[in-house]
Amino acid sequence: MQRKLLQQLLEWKNSEKRLPLLLEGARQVGKTYLLEALFGKVHFKNIIHVNFEKADAELLALFEGNIEPKRIINYLSLKHNTPISQNDTLVIFDEIQEVPRALTSLKYFAEDAPEYYIAATGSLLGIALHSGTSFPVGKVNRLRLYPMDLEEFYWAFGMQNQTKEAHKAIENLRKPLIESDFRDLFQQYLAVGGMPAAVKEWIESKDINRVEMILKNILADYKDDFSKHTTSAESRKISNLWDSVPQQFAKENHKFVYKTIEPSARGRDYAFAIDWLLDAGLIYKIDLVVHGNRLPLSFYANNADFKIYSLDVGLLRQLAGLPASVVIGDDNIWSNFGGAFAENFVLQQLRSFGFDEAYYWANNADHPNQPKGKSELDFVVSKDNTIFPIEVKSGEQVKGQSLRIFRNKYKPELSLRFSLKGLEYNEGLLNIPLYYLFLFNDMIAQKNNLPDSTFTFIKHKTDE
Repeated sequence: MQRKLLQQLLEWKNSEKRLPLLLEGARQVGKTYLLEALFGKVHFKNIIHVNFEKADAELLALFEGNIEPKRIINYLSLKHNTPISQNDTLVIFDEIQEVPRALTSLKYFAEDAPEYYIAATGSLLGIALHSGTSFPVGKVNRLRLYPMDLEEFYWAFGMQNQTKEAHKAIENLRKPLIESDFRDLFQQYLAVGGMPAAVKEWIESKDINRVEMILKNILADYKDDFSKHTTSAESRKISNLWDSVPQQFAKENHKFVYKTIEPSARGRDYAFAIDWLLDAGLIYKIDLVVHGNRLPLSFYANNADFKIYSLDVGLLRQLAGLPASVVIGDDNIWSNFGGAFAENFVLQQLRSFGFDEAYYWANNADHPNQPKGKSELDFVVSKDNTIFPIEVKSGEQVKGQSLRIFRNKYKPELSLRFSLKGLEYNEGLLNIPLYYLFLFNDMIAQKNNLPDSTFTFIKHKTDE
């Protein structure tokens, strides 16, 4: 299974200004597999893999003492009976947050031994830093890995040629030639999600029960982390908040409400739990933006008014206790939860595209003395000093007032709607099928060409 981040790893390998690499991301998103199987075994002669979660007393003693790079290199070379060359050996420090002095050692590798290829992974790095661990600021190259995105899911099913053709089609301002295969696999992605182990099992066995077991085990591992790294009281609150994520979606506007966790819950009691889940990469927090036409959006965010989403749609479905038939087949439950899954899916993809900041918008939010309107726009993002409002629909019925109100108020250059309706453009509104979401950056790159009469999307009028 190929990952897009491999290209950035190759750029890191070939960079003359290379620093030690730190690959971050939630547990079980595929960091070790990417570094070892896809990158290390293909592009290096030797690999030294150090797993700090399983560190023995001798390894711990190594990093408790002098962490001068040459000493560490010599020890690892002898321990693994493998010469560590400056040219063709990759040293992997796995789960580096478990040994704070190992994280500190990256600073000295950067300063005193930059010729070595040192790559570290960190799953709970944010948690470790909150506990007082120092970070080698300016001494590492940082990358973040997310669950497999939709295009990587397509690749796993052998659709590299089809996705390549789709990118080329948008570049030439025409519709992709293939549609049905993308749509079918998109529905499977909603059920399986992007956690690599679940995707691998689905490809190999097509047994959804085995996939369910993998997702359950991942969720169980996450809960083990809650208790391993916090007190009993803190762990309970983190677990309660995590379990409430599907229930937060059950409300009409999905706004996060503490009393959904438990009747007596208050913000000050659960602030730590939210921060913990954010630092662990298990949830995404989307704040309200009060102005939809001012940059940077972060300056106009109200962080007390927010929504939360899961890092992965497959895990969200499993956490909610919903069967795969909800999204793979016809199921009436989809009418109630489809919107939540579609929103979580879109945000998950946006994060993998590099949109680290996304917001939602509510009518009248810029007038604090007036009640906020019922119209809420799912997401507002920005790129290259352009604001893009985004509306998400889970089906082909796309009528709604939120995006229309936003457009009338702010006159954005380009508005976007993701739905199951076909690919089409009309007067500043671009409707992108959810199964073509991997083409998002291609689409917005063409924003100045959309009004061109040769653009073959302009065939149908998009409903408001």
